[in-house]
Amino acid sequence: MDSLSEARLAEVEPTLAARVRKMADQLSGEGISIRVVQSLRTWQEQAALYAKGRDADGNVVDKSQVVTNAKPGSSWHNFALAVDVAPFDGGIPDWNIEHPAWKRIVAVGESVGLVSGSTWRTFPDWPHFQSKEIPVSPTAEDVIALNNEGIDGVWSRYNFTPPDTAISA
Repeated sequence: MDSLSEARLAEVEPTLAARVRKMADQLSGEGISIRVVQSLRTWQEQAALYAKGRDADGNVVDKSQVVTNAKPGSSWHNFALAVDVAPFDGGIPDWNIEHPAWKRIVAVGESVGLVSGSTWRTFPDWPHFQSKEIPVSPTAEDVIALNNEGIDGVWSRYNFTPPDTAISA
């Protein structure tokens, strides 16, 4: 993985990071290069993404601009439990989901214990991967744990190593 991907993986839960590295290594052996394009996201960053294609009330005004249906606190990115990856061909991301690399990325990601957002019925999110141990979306209890105990509280809910004791994968 490149240094930018590694920097982004340093922001997420170590088990997730290790699985993404394993996915990248396997794909690299097949001639497919990926980059982690998103990892931990602040609530403000999530709000900005959610606002794309929407008016001030959250109504969709330009569907072609909408990149997420997840409001702040509704994405595992806000809890360091999700990443977005993309195939890199010639040093630039290939966002065309018809590119054969995308199907391999999904298949390999799932084989190493990740859940792919590409399978979501209402808003398929091909770049998105998260750990299999967590629900599709964060719960109200996860938000409470974050507010009361920080990221440690959320990670411990799913038996992940809290970040203050995490060992690099």
